[in-house]
Amino acid sequence: MSEPFIAEIKIFAGAYAIRGWAFCNGAELQLSQNEALFSLIGTTFGGDGRNTFALPNLQGRVPIGVGQGPGLKDYRWGQKDGTETETLTSANMPNHTHQAIAVTVPPSSGGYNDDPAEHSLALALGAQIYGEESNTLVNMASNSLEEVGSSNPSSFFNTQPFLSLNFLIALEGIYPQRG
Repeated sequence: MSEPFIAEIKIFAGAYAIRGWAFCNGAELQLSQNEALFSLIGTTFGGDGRNTFALPNLQGRVPIGVGQGPGLKDYRWGQKDGTETETLTSANMPNHTHQAIAVTVPPSSGGYNDDPAEHSLALALGAQIYGEESNTLVNMASNSLEEVGSSNPSSFFNTQPFLSLNFLIALEGIYPQRG
């Protein structure tokens, strides 16, 4: 296997870090013992820059390419974003309307009952239930429509399906030259 570039990151299915590599877990390293790696990543991921610097932390994170793709937002080098849980409220939902259809059933008409059993609109078997379309606006009682849901919404888990593996960063190897 060829020698890695310093700061190269690989996915490793083993449960330990390979010699010359470290877990991408945000650990702080001594700058004096890792000058080559520090010269490549600096304090992008943490540390004081005088004595220490931090490795990238990919625990519970998904790496994403730096830059801006068509129709996407711009991602800067070392930027962290996103949440594991989300809370939706009615403010997150787009406005929408539904066309309501109202029917007036005169109680004196034959075959109709103004006090149907179990509080349902009932007609005799075979009765015509459809009529002509009307463009007349109907005022409805204020309690005819209401929002539903909780006034105290709870969070939900918001992650894609995943498989946990170890991300490792090369501490030793070939110093990469700019292309």
